[in-house]
Amino acid sequence: MFASKATSTRSSPRSETMQADADPGTILREGDPRRKAAEARRFRQGVLCGANVHCSAPPDRPARPAKPDLVPARQLKRRRLGTPEGRAALLHAIAHIELNAIDLAADMIARFADAPEFRSVRDEFLRDWSSVCDDEARHFVMVADRLDELGHPYGDFPAHGGLWDAALRTREDVAARLAVAPLVLEARGLDVTPGMIAKLDQAGDMQSAAILRIIYEEEIGHVAIGMKWLRHVSGIRNQDPAKLFRGMILEYYDGVIPPPLNHDARTKAGFERGFYDDLVSQHGI
Repeated sequence: MFASKATSTRSSPRSETMQADADPGTILREGDPRRKAAEARRFRQGVLCGANVHCSAPPDRPARPAKPDLVPARQLKRRRLGTPEGRAALLHAIAHIELNAIDLAADMIARFADAPEFRSVRDEFLRDWSSVCDDEARHFVMVADRLDELGHPYGDFPAHGGLWDAALRTREDVAARLAVAPLVLEARGLDVTPGMIAKLDQAGDMQSAAILRIIYEEEIGHVAIGMKWLRHVSGIRNQDPAKLFRGMILEYYDGVIPPPLNHDARTKAGFERGFYDDLVSQHGI
């Protein structure tokens, strides 16, 4: 979420008519995945073109398609990436994460853009998180298109709903949302994606690996945006940002930060080891 962009995949704000009004709630209330992605991209263009952003009350849970079936994470089967179906299952899991990420960014805007912490910097907050939302929409479409090519469109495999549970737990405190969503969940993507890329390369699926490389580079930027705004909130609250982060994780995130940890990518995003090293060791890792 903040890194070098694949500019050829982006549309120019000058190519679309300026919108008079924009609401991130339209993204959250759209259940069709591709239309949701289109709403996210449209919202970004509205922000760039100076639309009046009105944040209607977000739903507790965003609209979702009938498929995929949502099951507990422990029921999801592990598949070998050496098989076409195994690679499709991996990409399906990534597509599901990206779909949730669209809604997480839209909910960040809808729920917190008008919070007192951001009153003086609302436009900057909107630019940053609409950029994240737009990136996640592009990511979803790229992966969904690849799934179509592999004969397994999004919805073919079961998925789990645990990502949105984290959003529900943190809906009352923006510091908690910033700590958990970009700085734990997205940062986890920085940790595991290089290994997935290597396995796809080894399996000869260069096209899927290339998509994951784009996602990986841009997710570094998303983590950086999360860190930027966590630091902003910590300044407003007169708290040390690392202490604020650790406090939020201990209170709101009922899990651990497991290895492997990609310290280089985290540091590139401004997420220094001092924020999480003692948290990890505290859990015996």
